[in-house]
Amino acid sequence: MTAGPARLPSSLTLLTRADCDLCREMQHALQVLSASTALPPLTVLDVDSDPELCRRFGLKVPVLLFDSTPVCSQRLDGAELLRLLKRP
Repeated sequence: MTAGPARLPSSLTLLTRADCDLCREMQHALQVLSASTALPPLTVLDVDSDPELCRRFGLKVPVLLFDSTPVCSQRLDGAELLRLLKRP
C-alpha cells in the first residue's frame, strides 16, 4: 500500500487594519477559542501592507484565512473554522 501525498501544515492568517476594533475583537475571539481547541499557527497581517490583499479584502476586514481560503469576515465564525479544521 502506498501512502498518499504528504499534507502540508495548515495555517491561519488574520487580515487586519490599524485602529480596527473589529480586528481586535476577532483576534481576541481566536485567542479564546485556542484555549479550548488546538488551532494552526496564526499570522496577523495588515491588509494595507499589500496592494492585492487591500484590493481583495480591504472593505471586509477583519478577514480570517485558512490556508489562503476565506473563513469569515467581520466576526469570528467559530463553527465554520472548526468544520474546516476537521476536513481531511
